[in-house]
Amino acid sequence: MKGSEAVVRCLKEEGVKHVFGILGGNIMDVYDVFHGESELQHILVRHEQTAAHAAEGYARVSGKVGVCMATSGPGATNLVTGIADAHCDSTPIVAITGQVPTT
Repeated sequence: MKGSEAVVRCLKEEGVKHVFGILGGNIMDVYDVFHGESELQHILVRHEQTAAHAAEGYARVSGKVGVCMATSGPGATNLVTGIADAHCDSTPIVAITGQVPTT
């Protein structure tokens, strides 16, 4: 099992139904696995910060964990404001980011 498959499998096992995010080079393997999934709905946003705030809003309204995804580097750092806001308000969100492969 690849790491990307494990991520999607864990989300499903935890009962996650919605993921907010934007595609990028180093998170594409996860999105490739998402493509064939009917249990998970990806909600495409135009900016990573929007993904984090949308995940937080979803968590507040639904009472379930909010999940956001972004690619590595600037994509990941763009999530920080939303993550910090969720932390300050004790709102449960999970942020998943890609990473540059190392050898």
